[in-house]
Amino acid sequence: MAHWLNLGEIMPINAKKYPEKVCLCDESRKFTYPETEVRTNRLANALLGLGLKQGDKVAALLENCIEFVEIYVAVAKAGLVVVPVNFRHVADEIAYIAGNAEARAFIVHDQWCEMIDGIRGKLPRIADANYIHVGEANLSGYKEYESFLAAGAEQTPDVKVLPSDTWIQLYTSGTTGQPKGVVRSHESYTAFYLINGIDFRFDEDEVCMNVMPLCHVNSTFFTLNVTYVGGTVYSYPAMHFNAEELLRVIEREKITFISLVPTHYHLILALSEEVRKKHDISSIRKLLCSSAPARKETKLGIMEFFPGVQLYEGYGSTEAGIVTTLKPHEQLDKLGSIGRESTGTSEIRILDERGEPVKRGEVGELYSRGPMLFDEYYKMPAKTAASHVGEYFTAGDMAYEDEQGYYYLVDRKDNMIITGGEKVFPSEVETLLASHPDVFDVACIGLPDAKWGEVVTAVVVRKQGQELDEATLGEWCKDKIAGYKRPRKIVFITSDEMPRTATGKILHRKLREKLGQE
Repeated sequence: MAHWLNLGEIMPINAKKYPEKVCLCDESRKFTYPETEVRTNRLANALLGLGLKQGDKVAALLENCIEFVEIYVAVAKAGLVVVPVNFRHVADEIAYIAGNAEARAFIVHDQWCEMIDGIRGKLPRIADANYIHVGEANLSGYKEYESFLAAGAEQTPDVKVLPSDTWIQLYTSGTTGQPKGVVRSHESYTAFYLINGIDFRFDEDEVCMNVMPLCHVNSTFFTLNVTYVGGTVYSYPAMHFNAEELLRVIEREKITFISLVPTHYHLILALSEEVRKKHDISSIRKLLCSSAPARKETKLGIMEFFPGVQLYEGYGSTEAGIVTTLKPHEQLDKLGSIGRESTGTSEIRILDERGEPVKRGEVGELYSRGPMLFDEYYKMPAKTAASHVGEYFTAGDMAYEDEQGYYYLVDRKDNMIITGGEKVFPSEVETLLASHPDVFDVACIGLPDAKWGEVVTAVVVRKQGQELDEATLGEWCKDKIAGYKRPRKIVFITSDEMPRTATGKILHRKLREKLGQE
């Protein structure tokens, strides 16, 4: 049967095509494509040697590292399913995800083994012999990763993996509720890799620095895309982002592509001129800004900081893959847009509450269909059905289309504030407040109010050294936005107190819960 090759199937071909090329590296290690082929074969066979059967789940709780990429490849070869776990989760959240997924093995970085030991009793499907640790420590109750891998046979596992088979079960960030298991097939990923090869022009000369957490869909898309086409991936520890260190690595490793979120770019742009001049960053050819909307000032700053760079912006979701792309030549003409349909995405519809198409220029809920779409929410048929209108899926984002066919996000449907019967999209208020020279970051939420139903509340992070107060910022908003949209309450917090997902998205739900209780 003809089909696109999955990541496990493409690895031996890349090993033959690029016998000397580095596939995976970090600060101290480098593995060529042939070495990666052998290591992932060994790991695949070792996992099957635990008694795992095709379709069984392997949970993985690691920070960004070479081993994490090897796990993705090995699981693809073995016909297993990887369940990436966000390293920012607490013990109960991890127990819920691994338990809900029915994982039968767990691979853990050393620093989280003590926490995992505390929840083993909640994971009866995982045998004591099926816990593996990555790192230097000699831990009882765990198999050591390198020894475990070395014991596996180096031949390709004798397993038939179909394109429709599940490869990855990701869990949503839970911005609006309990995380949902997003079941994704091999063919949904190969579609992405081939489509991105067109839209982003990835090739074997790409050197990608993996900054986004490998537990997130962004990295399973863009990082593994580079290994699919024969490029090199440098693993950067996502837990410890340091803007100046990023520039050092770019210079040392001659990085050509990075995917970052607006928060990362804010930290880079805040570097002093003296620091900027220290490092040669001319190797960067392409940058992606995704996972959260980027403001106009941020994108202009990126293009100034990295002169000549090709800046892309992508919109998508864990469930739908990448839906739209704003390409480099469109950035200045269409600032604020998320672009147009990615190649092969098929079709986008903007629908009203009745599921009917709205007119161009009118706000509605964005739905899409295409080859990158997920299969289902695991064991949640009602939620799967509720997220679809026919073949079209929505992540709950509100948007509109302009006359040239470019799309613009307005806000998350669940974040919309209704005050005095008027609808307020937080992103509009956030964009205004973010333009104040003393504001570093901001989120707007609706808090319960007896008179208005909800009141617009701004949660603001001041720029370092600034003493902006509620009265000053409130007065500044006058005449700049309609009265019902202006914040009736302004709360100041530190950057560390702003709740975020692993990819930098602000968790409005967490702010509503915290401030609502207070």
